Amino acid sequence: MRRVRYAVATSVDGYIAGPKGEADWIIRDPEMDFRALFEQFDTVLLGRRTYEITQSPGAPPWPASTSVYVFSRTLRQPDHPSVTIVADKLEETVAALRARSDKNKDIWLFGGSSLFHSLLAAGLVDTVEVAVSPVLLGGGIPLLPPPAKPVILKLIGHRVYKAGTVSLQYAVL
Repeated sequence: MRRVRYAVATSVDGYIAGPKGEADWIIRDPEMDFRALFEQFDTVLLGRRTYEITQSPGAPPWPASTSVYVFSRTLRQPDHPSVTIVADKLEETVAALRARSDKNKDIWLFGGSSLFHSLLAAGLVDTVEVAVSPVLLGGGIPLLPPPAKPVILKLIGHRVYKAGTVSLQYAVL
């Protein structure tokens, strides 16, 4: 079974985006190998707002071999032919993606926090991997929006980068 991995940047005070959805506060550390990160996944899960950010001018495209699923009740499939729009059956869709035998890489839960909240509550997130940037935002979009039940995590990896970012990898128990 393929793993669903929530890999995301966060501020020290627990925000994945600023109050207006901005991510310009994320430290771009030259030690981080983003190519190696992207190569671990062949499927990406996005909420509508995160998807729209990835479609802004200047945003890098997803690799052609990556299957992109956008969870939205407002976007229409004909308007977004390069991705799969999922309007309902969130849990069934993700469970089916995890079970696909024609794919052999992990699934990247790229964002956002509402989608993470839903999948975590459904028991469909295997790891939580946060790159904690050395910044305090004081507000914004939280890593996990309330209300949420406590979830026990087990530290399975960590790395400290020279620019001050701390990468933490946890298994969801």
